Amino acid sequence: MKGKNYKIVSLYSFFPFQENLILDLKNKLLEIENENDLSGLLIFASEGINGTICAEKNVIDIVINLLDKYTDNRNLNIKINFSKKKVFKKLKIKIKKEIVTMGCPEINPSENNGTYIDSADWNKLIKNQNTIVIDTRNHYEVSLGTFQNSINPNTRNFSDFPKWVDDHLDTHLENNESTKIAMFCTGGIRCEKATSLLKKKGYKNIYHLRGGILQYLHDIPKEENLFDGECYVFDKRVALNHELEKGSYSICHACGMPVSIQDQKRKEYRKGIQCHFCIDQFSDNDRKRFEERQKQIDRLKVENHKIYQN
Repeated sequence: MKGKNYKIVSLYSFFPFQENLILDLKNKLLEIENENDLSGLLIFASEGINGTICAEKNVIDIVINLLDKYTDNRNLNIKINFSKKKVFKKLKIKIKKEIVTMGCPEINPSENNGTYIDSADWNKLIKNQNTIVIDTRNHYEVSLGTFQNSINPNTRNFSDFPKWVDDHLDTHLENNESTKIAMFCTGGIRCEKATSLLKKKGYKNIYHLRGGILQYLHDIPKEENLFDGECYVFDKRVALNHELEKGSYSICHACGMPVSIQDQKRKEYRKGIQCHFCIDQFSDNDRKRFEERQKQIDRLKVENHKIYQN
């Protein structure tokens, strides 16, 4: 049986998106999913579009052409990857207030954000002694990998970032107005908002990595790469290595946290039931339910393997 080669496209764009067009686009995408093997997660809001889709190339082409029509051919900030397996179960489309939740309605990333820095120029910027580097991702993402000497705000959610800016950013600047502020995230979208927030607050010399970590890993050879570790992604792959292939992490299906190969060897770890992150989070009844679910998953895998062998 010949395996499929799935094309994975991450994308986002900030632009005024009318509600009637959002609903129309959602319905058209669900029609495409109904007729094709299309999966992913897309988020629509009045400020734009964000998400990742997974399908064979011809289906991806249909979806991108449709998105181009609804976004008036705006830049979708596309990152492309490939996989032999589907990285989502199905297509989910969510309509929210924001395409990435920060909770600051006063900012407008489509009109005012920082200066883009391409991958080729990023190393020089972050090596500059007059630059501070801020990882705008959440703490569990940072724990898998980050750029050397970057600041970790230790946020649980991106909506915590504005408070971190108010409480801590100035301590890193040491009242030096010439200090450059370089920010990065997975694919670039959070940095769009983060730089817009800082400009609104009056900060200067603000830069962000175009295309985020994913574009940087694609562009920069491993021997020149300043990113240490793996990059967390919001799909079944969990994390990508420097070759943009599935890395060494998996997901704890009890709490959703990424666990490394080393974490899986800890005494607290029970596959599908608990890990060291959630050892105190669930009741015995919850764990019994998780255990039964894991047994069902394991049985299904065995059955599918038998079908595949035949």
